[in-house]
Amino acid sequence: MEKQIKYFKKYLPEELLEDGIKRLYAGEPVQYIVGNVNFYGFYFKVNHNVLIPRFETEELVEKTINYLKLYFSDNIDIVDLGTGSGCIAITLKKKIPNSKVTAVDISFEALGVAKENAKINNVEIEFIQGDMLKPLNKKYDLIISNPPYIAYDEPVMDIVKNNEPHIALYADNNGLKYYKEILKDANKYLKEKSLIALEIGANQGEKIRDIAKKYFPKSIIKMEKDLQKRNRFIFIFNNINEKF
Repeated sequence: MEKQIKYFKKYLPEELLEDGIKRLYAGEPVQYIVGNVNFYGFYFKVNHNVLIPRFETEELVEKTINYLKLYFSDNIDIVDLGTGSGCIAITLKKKIPNSKVTAVDISFEALGVAKENAKINNVEIEFIQGDMLKPLNKKYDLIISNPPYIAYDEPVMDIVKNNEPHIALYADNNGLKYYKEILKDANKYLKEKSLIALEIGANQGEKIRDIAKKYFPKSIIKMEKDLQKRNRFIFIFNNINEKF
């Protein structure tokens, strides 16, 4: 708690400090109290309408950028499904400036936050309100997503459960609903040579890889670990024949 209070003293105006400390002791996340986070070196506003970006998502972005630079040209089409604060879409646009980036979210309120973050970071993103792939009508080089993946009966820390939007946390089918929806229909929205990049729950890897094999039987499917050595990412390489 002392660490958070020091953080407040550095980033909160003095007139907001007392209220911030009260909110902290009431169980509210620091990021919502301060109103912003640093993600991949960039500034993002956050509030209770969006998830707080995690370190694992920074790793997803880092790995994806490396694969895009290795196997694609700069002029690529990207779609981020369930964009939330916009941290994935905006960071990819910042790091690959010549790309065209689309960001989708079902939440009107979340899109409002993401649009504000795009302005703050001075990038042009196409924002679409809708459910994952359903509102799209073109093909992409990259589909990337950190979808809701927590099962409804899975234990979750109170600070997360009591503050962050449940629509962005929980999913039916033991947390697998959106992976199946995305992978079932993804081919309709992918160019011949393409990449799918997914953040996953640490215990979902084998099940999601099996879903991926069903819909992408001829593709290279890689499951990768995060810095904590947990299975955390699935990458699907379509018509990319280089050896890994």
